[in-house]
Amino acid sequence: MSKSTQKQDALSNTTNALPQHLEHINLRAAGIDIGSTSHFVAVPEGSSDTNVREFKSFTSDLYALADWLKQCNVQTVAMESTGVYWIPVYEILEEKGFDVNLVDARQVKNVSGRKTDVEDCQWIQRLHTYGLLNAAFRPTDEICELRSYIRQRSMLIQSASRYIQQMQKALMQMNVQLHHVLTDITGETGMKIIRAIMGGERDPAVLAEYRDRRCKNSIEEIQSALTGNYRAEHLFALKQSLELYDYFQEKIQACDDEIQKKLHQFSTNEKVIAIPEEQLNPSKKNSAKNAPNFNLGGELHRITGVDLLAVPGINHISALQLIGEIGLDMTRWKNAKQFASWLGLCPGNKISGGKRLSGKTKPTNNRAASALRMAASTLYRSSTALGAYLRRLKAYKGPMKAITATAHKLAKIIYNMLRYGVEYMEAGQAYYEEQYRDRVIKNLKKKASELGFELIESLQMIKIKTN
Repeated sequence: MSKSTQKQDALSNTTNALPQHLEHINLRAAGIDIGSTSHFVAVPEGSSDTNVREFKSFTSDLYALADWLKQCNVQTVAMESTGVYWIPVYEILEEKGFDVNLVDARQVKNVSGRKTDVEDCQWIQRLHTYGLLNAAFRPTDEICELRSYIRQRSMLIQSASRYIQQMQKALMQMNVQLHHVLTDITGETGMKIIRAIMGGERDPAVLAEYRDRRCKNSIEEIQSALTGNYRAEHLFALKQSLELYDYFQEKIQACDDEIQKKLHQFSTNEKVIAIPEEQLNPSKKNSAKNAPNFNLGGELHRITGVDLLAVPGINHISALQLIGEIGLDMTRWKNAKQFASWLGLCPGNKISGGKRLSGKTKPTNNRAASALRMAASTLYRSSTALGAYLRRLKAYKGPMKAITATAHKLAKIIYNMLRYGVEYMEAGQAYYEEQYRDRVIKNLKKKASELGFELIESLQMIKIKTN
């Protein structure tokens, strides 16, 4: 028997003796390496004359790709999430009835030194055949549509903020120090004054009369800041910045209309009996600055069945962002711990040689996690239990770790509310501090017992010793 025949027999015996977890699970699996101009597709051996084919990224070629996979009797497809190039491929293949799995790029890393597009798609197909790839989370189509509107709205708000800075710069060049006497120049008082300046008014006394009664500074203080050097070039820059700001406000309103229409299409949660009165008639004081002008709180309560706004740090915008990113079906995650891990809010567990090397959270650009971190960062002065937890952790862990840990708690609260329909009940700062004190005393007693001592809790003894 030749050496080549012996190698083939050995390889055959090894393949047949694969462990249970490495047997072929997805027999009709394909792998796609996504690119900007073309996609490389690998199918199982024997399915076609050519196991690997290249398809252009044009729509007609994508339909040809789907037809070729049908001819090869492919049932499930795995692809790498590369930029936004995967979205048309995913949608067309899902429309054609394939089981499409979007996988994390870190799961399909090939052996270094021999990386090509052909080998990448073959490697993805091989891993998917053995069932070694986990499909990434992707919400339903209606949530994806809502998410697109929400992300577009966030982008428009960021663009509008750029022209707020340019308006402030033009005012400073004219030495109109409006931002020193007003918290927000785009508020009611600030916009009235800026529009009056664009209308030709220059008298500080007349401009100061536009002060809203809720403004903290007096008319005299505002008037002293409105004496400026109104040069033509600076007025021109202010005019253009104001026009562009108004333009983006119109586009944001158009996004709000689409979001409102989409939310109306969601079915009412079966747990909803009656919407609270404060959500039917929300006050502007409790809503976020950039919140839509329709009853967003009532809509969120109707489709979720719970009051997400009762959670500390969660406002209308953050609640809408969370629903747009994670959807309403929380059964996609087994429990709250897995949900927090998917968000990237759990400590890392990098261990080698029995020694823990690092506990950093994994790098992620999850928008839901960013919204929860932003919500957690607003609790520094909160008198809630979460606020006390954040301040305690900040004292010895630092602000970043404290924010991440508080965001982890928020994630578990949101998961339990959406999964089981439980309402959030605020325990308060005093309750948290009492629980923390009891926990510290319990640990001290345990430590004292290990050292052969007995810890006696007595406030009177403590007073005597301190005196």
